[in-house]
Amino acid sequence: MEVFCLGLSHQTADVATRERFAFADHELAACSGELGRRPELGEALILSTCNRVELYAAAPDSATGFAAIEAFLAARAALEPGDLKFFYRRHGAAAVRHLFRVASGLESMVLGETEILGQVKRAYNLAAGSGATSRHLNKLFQRAFNVAKEVRTKTNITRGPVSAGSVAVDLAEKIFGRLRACRVMILGAGETSESTARALMARGAHGIFVSNRSFERALVLAEETRGEAIGFEHWHERFEDIDILISSTAAPHMIVTPEKLGRAMRRRGNRPVFIIDLAVPRDVDPAVNDLDGVYLYDIDALQDIAAQSLAIRRHELAECERLIERHVGEFSGWLANGCSAHRLPQTPVGVTLGTQAS
Repeated sequence: MEVFCLGLSHQTADVATRERFAFADHELAACSGELGRRPELGEALILSTCNRVELYAAAPDSATGFAAIEAFLAARAALEPGDLKFFYRRHGAAAVRHLFRVASGLESMVLGETEILGQVKRAYNLAAGSGATSRHLNKLFQRAFNVAKEVRTKTNITRGPVSAGSVAVDLAEKIFGRLRACRVMILGAGETSESTARALMARGAHGIFVSNRSFERALVLAEETRGEAIGFEHWHERFEDIDILISSTAAPHMIVTPEKLGRAMRRRGNRPVFIIDLAVPRDVDPAVNDLDGVYLYDIDALQDIAAQSLAIRRHELAECERLIERHVGEFSGWLANGCSAHRLPQTPVGVTLGTQAS
């Protein structure tokens, strides 16, 4: 049995391409299950975040398996031959190594970021819950969680800004200077919004509005930030009061449009507003950048800011990679030796995840 991965990321495709192939959170379990039931595949799992879409599988033959995944994408997102240049293929030890690096934050836009581990765990739990994973992917992902924890606890790779939200706040600070006097609106109340809110508070921001489709979740985040919750259908009515809008919802379509902002900008006398769109698919129509006084940055625009913090962590990479290679060798040996459980050494740093088959 071989394990393999087909994927694209911020390193290979821009945000417009990534959003074409993105999976909404509510689709992950069903789509992983659908993919795993294909006769060419034995197991499957789909990981979809703002910076990557990756489809993992286990099958007797990786070439046939890759073809099955491409057929799945073609049926879902009209995959065309020209799109394949954006995708990378990993199989065997290369796929194991890639997943370990992803879970450890070494493939992230912000090197060492910690949110990705939670996203990988969620993708695994959804796929396992749908019956899409079994012995091989269960062992692979459980080992990935152990590796990521070991990397975080035994190195300093997480020093400095460690999330897209914190990088967005860095960018806001570069433009506005001190954020204490700025009024900020956050659209969305998920993990990215939470990390953004925490970063804003750490930089002294006080006037924070939170708007989300679930008003209850908006209330929780607003209370945490000592801010104000706003009904999602009314966020644009408070737009004239803010200096910064940071959006990270799970909406399948754009919610911040020139039509909505045009009227709001006239009410605010075209006073400049700074917008950061962290969502994939994007929340903000790129056309809003044509409005006077609107300055829009999407997730790809944060890469230059993220690169500046790379130097802080670069010297930690060698130790991270040494740890990962040890685990790659152990897992690859387990696969090569017929998946005998006693031949897979257990790392002392563990994560217990339910009772799925192993």
